[in-house]
Amino acid sequence: PLARAVTAYAQQQSDAPLPPVEDFSYALGRGVRGTVAGAAVVCGSRTWLRELGIDTAALTALPDLRAQAKTELCVARGGVVLGTLGIADTRKSEAAAVVAQLRAAGKEVWMMTGDHARTAEAIAAEVGIGHVLSEVRPDEKAAAIERLRAQGKTVCMVGDGINDAPALTRADIGIAIGAGTDVAIDAADVVLVNSHLSDVPAAIRLSRATLRNIHENLFWAFLYNTIGIPLAAGVF
Repeated sequence: PLARAVTAYAQQQSDAPLPPVEDFSYALGRGVRGTVAGAAVVCGSRTWLRELGIDTAALTALPDLRAQAKTELCVARGGVVLGTLGIADTRKSEAAAVVAQLRAAGKEVWMMTGDHARTAEAIAAEVGIGHVLSEVRPDEKAAAIERLRAQGKTVCMVGDGINDAPALTRADIGIAIGAGTDVAIDAADVVLVNSHLSDVPAAIRLSRATLRNIHENLFWAFLYNTIGIPLAAGVF
């Protein structure tokens, strides 16, 4: 999704087709790089650029996009920083209401994301989430789920991407957004066909009603057999 947003915007700014990328590679949860028009181009987090030996001091003079709830992508060409790109994921309109419903029902709501801590905290504040796990790489999400379970929590994971699939599998209950990737859908226990977040608390209520109905049926079946079998056997 980030790549599509960047390339679509770049193409809008240019009358000519975008130049091809050679020697493309990616670092999981950090960024991408390749050769464009003979120059080495890197696009990713500030931390990753510094790990590659690129001086990011010039970025301190720019607005911190992470504080604006945007994912920040830093761009460098030939080892020199060019600037940053800010990408904001549109929050679903019902997100805050759904979080409020879950909290009212006594649920702890956590957000797990690969974004920088400041970006994650800004988004969490917008929708009312009090627990945030930020800068979690895709391969670390399942481990984060296990840590929560080790604390005695029953974990329900809601996700829609390829990176969420392992975590959906490791959670006690995995809920996939219907519009998400096939991998996430296959890994989940429950799929929200309409892709509405409001279906999450509805699914919880439905499961509770179903379980209550099962318990009631078992109770009446047990009571019926307790009385009926002795009567049939002529005990009374």
